[in-house]
Amino acid sequence: MIEPFSHSPAAPLFDATFRGKLEQLFRWRRDVRHFRTDAIEPAKVDELLRIAALAPSVGHSQPWRFVKVDDTKRRAEIRANFERCNADALADYANERAKLYATLKLQGLDQAPVHLAVFVDPHKGLGEGLGAKTMPETLAYSVVGAINTLWLAARAEGIGLGWISIINPDELRQTLDVPEHWKLVGYLCLGYPQEQTDMPELHREGWQERIDVSEFIYER
Repeated sequence: MIEPFSHSPAAPLFDATFRGKLEQLFRWRRDVRHFRTDAIEPAKVDELLRIAALAPSVGHSQPWRFVKVDDTKRRAEIRANFERCNADALADYANERAKLYATLKLQGLDQAPVHLAVFVDPHKGLGEGLGAKTMPETLAYSVVGAINTLWLAARAEGIGLGWISIINPDELRQTLDVPEHWKLVGYLCLGYPQEQTDMPELHREGWQERIDVSEFIYER
């Protein structure tokens, strides 16, 4: 295991070969919905969470809170939560768009062996509030960074991750009996994918094509 921090003055060299592999990791990191049911060793999950906690955070606050959801009854309540929210979301679409939405697989709750609820602890004392006075939402952004770090680390191990956002966060917080001031950032499913692909599923299914990066860049 690589120690998370080093006092060595010599920084590692990330050469062209590494950078090429890193871009491949970015390209092959996908939002997975189709999982095999093979178990993931608990020690592997803990290692991935250790890596996730290397993410940057505003004021070095480290406001992420990971909840492993193993209880069958709680998982069933979360599945019902998703179903209600998904039916409500479907009602927002009409005609062909509604038909397409109804065919999309938007969760892997039944197959994924690992469920993680990720919360932000918005307590103002974290990091002594440094950097968060004018933009308190940076605490939640820090948690997003930790999730993305987890996502990439998992993919490097051949493990897929799916982020479920079609869920009622207040109901989920009650289901998991966590502190009321915690705010849900993401409900994650982890497991070994049924297939490996570098194409986003929503692109493949015709929901939304990838937009060229030039359309996101502005100059002032």
